[in-house]
Amino acid sequence: MTSVLIPLAQGCEDLEAVTIIDLLRRAEFAVTTAGLESALTPIKASRGTNLLPDTSLDKALKTNYDMLVLPGGLPGADHLNNDPRIIKLIQQMAAEDKYTCAICAAPRALAHAGILQGKRATSYPGTLDRMEISGMTYTGEAVTIDGKIITARGPGVAIDFTLALIEALAGNELKQQVEAPLLR
Repeated sequence: MTSVLIPLAQGCEDLEAVTIIDLLRRAEFAVTTAGLESALTPIKASRGTNLLPDTSLDKALKTNYDMLVLPGGLPGADHLNNDPRIIKLIQQMAAEDKYTCAICAAPRALAHAGILQGKRATSYPGTLDRMEISGMTYTGEAVTIDGKIITARGPGVAIDFTLALIEALAGNELKQQVEAPLLR
């Protein structure tokens, strides 16, 4: 079964985190949410939604995943970017040619991990476009796919982003099956 890890940090963007988790579970992927703290510590998202992770990041790191997805929002994206375990995981996933994905301000962690050089990427305006990343092309697109790196601009494109993740992992047919009942 396709497995996806979604680390949840205090102050993550509510809409992004919930949309990503929901749609990936509708696709019947094995989705694990992992708190940077303990599994029993609720995550208070940026708009006040309380999320309870499935496990702690330390426990989650004992399993291999097909995809890593980082929700954005502030200060959540800063917590991801400043966590050495997340940076190491991004580097490991990229080295194993697995999907590393981020939305909003979270692509900054991909940059910090050093995997955006020579790549195309997008983010919330003022995030990647203000960083000097050797050879990276900032697209400003809603969703940008460059090989196994998938990035997105912000909460307004969370559905498009997650549907792109589903298509990358399982093809257009499953993407359409998940999208149709959403009545977009």
